[in-house]
Amino acid sequence: MGAWYYVVNISYFVAAIAFIYGLKQMGSPRTAPRGIKWAGAGMGIGVVFTFFHPAIEGAWWNYLLMILAMGIGGIGAWVSGKRVQMTAMPQMVALYNGMGGGAAAAIALVELYSHDAFLHGLAPLVMAVLGALIGAVSFSGSLIAWAKLEGKLDKAFRIPGQQLINIGLLVLILLLGIWTMTSSVSAPVLVTLFFLVSFIFGIVLTIPIGGADMPVVISMYNAFTGLAVAFEGFVIDNPAMIIAGMVVGAAGSLLTWLMASAMNRSLTNVLFAGFGSDDGSEGTAVDGEMKSVEPFDAAASFAYANELIVVPGYGMAVAQAQHKLWEFCQILKNEHNVEVKFAIHPVAGRMPGHMNVLLAEAGVPYDMIYDLEEINPEFPAADAALVIGANDVVNPAAKTDESSPIYGMPILDVVSAQEVYVIKRGRGTGFSGVVNQLFFGDNTRMVFGDAKQVCSDLSTGLKEL
Repeated sequence: MGAWYYVVNISYFVAAIAFIYGLKQMGSPRTAPRGIKWAGAGMGIGVVFTFFHPAIEGAWWNYLLMILAMGIGGIGAWVSGKRVQMTAMPQMVALYNGMGGGAAAAIALVELYSHDAFLHGLAPLVMAVLGALIGAVSFSGSLIAWAKLEGKLDKAFRIPGQQLINIGLLVLILLLGIWTMTSSVSAPVLVTLFFLVSFIFGIVLTIPIGGADMPVVISMYNAFTGLAVAFEGFVIDNPAMIIAGMVVGAAGSLLTWLMASAMNRSLTNVLFAGFGSDDGSEGTAVDGEMKSVEPFDAAASFAYANELIVVPGYGMAVAQAQHKLWEFCQILKNEHNVEVKFAIHPVAGRMPGHMNVLLAEAGVPYDMIYDLEEINPEFPAADAALVIGANDVVNPAAKTDESSPIYGMPILDVVSAQEVYVIKRGRGTGFSGVVNQLFFGDNTRMVFGDAKQVCSDLSTGLKEL
């Protein structure tokens, strides 16, 4: 095999270590930038040494295609990464994740079309077929997730006979997969059909899922992509793909499970229940009405509080209000001696860690940010709570209304604070379409308007006191 074969494999091992260490560092906001650099370095090592792999030695057009692909992908990612707003980061993650699944499926198709997967025994053939299936589902499903988050598709679209269609497609995929693995004469046709049906299955599986479940869906497809990459790494004997794919698959699976648990729902319920797909009429009717106040009145209440708990949500991200919010909180801390804490729900925003990233971007210290388990016991003692753009994660219906789709989901106990102020653009429901009982509470006051402008008005109000 030659010395280069061993050199390349050693480089892949080093790259895998960098991936694992980088992923570990990404577990904390403090070390995440370092983790991204380590993971990027690992990817760079893997890419560079792949040019020296014996399998492509002497085939100059392979080098040309690799350089061309790297140029197109690299330039496209650089430009889009520079231009994307933080509010659009979830859909960008979904899109890039889909590209990874599509790449894994493309490798599988090449191996199956060329019959290379048929020449090395049953195990590589099974891995190639599974990689094609999972990669195709991840590719099409991630594209649907991107379209939903981007506003190109309705949050949820019910398909008549949804479960029967899912079962029928699964049976068809199974039959085509078995037929592909046991056939050689008409394999290209079967492989094409197998891929197309898998692609369609990803669309049909994802399109009915409500918008509130998109963070879980994105995480699940991230795990799918990792598994597909690992399977194809086994097929083409690439240790870096095997290790990196399994690490991503395992991490994505764990994150998916944790997020589903944070919503007190099973993954099957997320995938097949169609939660949050109507116009907000789910659950029992809400008595009372929303009571609104002006920003100056809310600012006066905050100025005389001892402790304020701030709950950010996707509405803050849309308005890009995190900097103005932090400016307001600094005035409260420095000039009015108010203790300010930030409460983050595990599924706040549109992807894991979305709110943490936005607050870190604004300069909020990490020790002021608390997760659900840490902060919930403090709400009853808090003089005030400020909800800015959050909805479902603070809805008391999750604890009080058994007919609500979100019943049983752990929430931030904002309703227990002495006073609750909610910054909201309008009177509509959140992304899930479920009416929020908090907004009608006796101790709740609504501050209507653009979140960024309202935060600026709150700061002005504090200065005028």
